[in-house]
Amino acid sequence: MARSNRLKILILSASTGGTKTKRITTTFYNLMKESYKTEHDIRYLNIQDKKIQFSDGRNYLDYSGDTLEVASAIMESDVIMFGAPIFQASIPAALKNLFDLLPVRAFDRKVIGLIITGGSLRHYLVPETQIKPIIHYMHGVIIPKYVYAIDTDFNTDGTVNDEIELRLQTLLDDTISISETYKEVWNKQDDMFGF
Repeated sequence: MARSNRLKILILSASTGGTKTKRITTTFYNLMKESYKTEHDIRYLNIQDKKIQFSDGRNYLDYSGDTLEVASAIMESDVIMFGAPIFQASIPAALKNLFDLLPVRAFDRKVIGLIITGGSLRHYLVPETQIKPIIHYMHGVIIPKYVYAIDTDFNTDGTVNDEIELRLQTLLDDTISISETYKEVWNKQDDMFGF
């Protein structure tokens, strides 16, 4: 049985404050729509527009409203691009709460990418030491490279500079190539076992 290689892609801005994470993830979303809107289903969510409950250990399906919407969008996606800021040399509580709302194997057979903003170059390794281990634990396939942007990577009008836009385009192309390859392999495995 032939399966669709169409990807469900979610770009999620996981910041409750500020504008840089929203701006850079919106730029990524627009680049993706320009390149792949007819080939894949692409969705953008910004948790600044949502009222997300704190995780209390329930199954994500037992939540309601925005919390259920965001958790379900994550669970239904093949590819998730998390955008998040770095605060106090650590991941933001909003992103950790999203992870806590989900089951342990939430990222199984999902490709995960990262777009990170920070106030200093000193924190560019925080995703390596704090975010990637969580994604691995939740069984995600991580895009090896991520985009890290600081204040000077944004123009005075709020747009990202050319270097960051080029890096976003590279991340986008890598994400699609890796995701399509994994989807094809997983579909073949499912067909082989009759799933």
